[in-house]
Amino acid sequence: MLADLLSESYAADLEESWENERTATPVRAFAVRLHETGCSLRETTTILAELGVERSHGAVWNWVHRLADNGCDSPTAKPSRVAVDETAVKIDGEWSWLYAAIDLETKLILDVALFGRHGTDPAAAFLHQLKEKHDLSEATFLVDQFGYRTALSRLGLSGQVNYTERNLIEKWFHTLTMRIDRFHNSWVGSRSSVCKWLEQFMHYYNRQRPHQALDGKAPIEEVQN
Repeated sequence: MLADLLSESYAADLEESWENERTATPVRAFAVRLHETGCSLRETTTILAELGVERSHGAVWNWVHRLADNGCDSPTAKPSRVAVDETAVKIDGEWSWLYAAIDLETKLILDVALFGRHGTDPAAAFLHQLKEKHDLSEATFLVDQFGYRTALSRLGLSGQVNYTERNLIEKWFHTLTMRIDRFHNSWVGSRSSVCKWLEQFMHYYNRQRPHQALDGKAPIEEVQN
């Protein structure tokens, strides 16, 4: 059976996320990973059907969101250099701003957050959220505009304007955009559903996606070494 073939390749701690489900957990984990890595819901259900598991688009969608609700946060990190930036995203026809921060050494996405506008105040709010989750006592932030310098100063954090080394965060935004554009020009749904999707994508990027600069390892493996 498909469940038996996949049983050795999923994290056992996912079991609690899917209690009382009739589909075996390894199959659900496999379907979620297919969707994370670029398959549409239709493509995912087609692959499952080819493997003998008939499930609806709605079932797969529910699995994705249930895992996002119960997924692990990024591990606490103590980065030395952090790139932070924001990009505009459209949700149901309205623009929002997605902030993200990445550890330049481990390539770990430290956090993401959505705001209705951009500027010093949202940047400070995002950095405060980041400071609550990670040890930033020795971190230097690489930014691309002086507005961030004001936000960093408010929180007692160190930063410098850098247009070269910080391009890793821009590459991550590009990866994210490619994943979104695979299906839609913009998100369709509520802000909360977008936040859940972003959490799931961050979980996939940090824990499952191999990174060329890390010799094929996921960022979480670099953090735990």
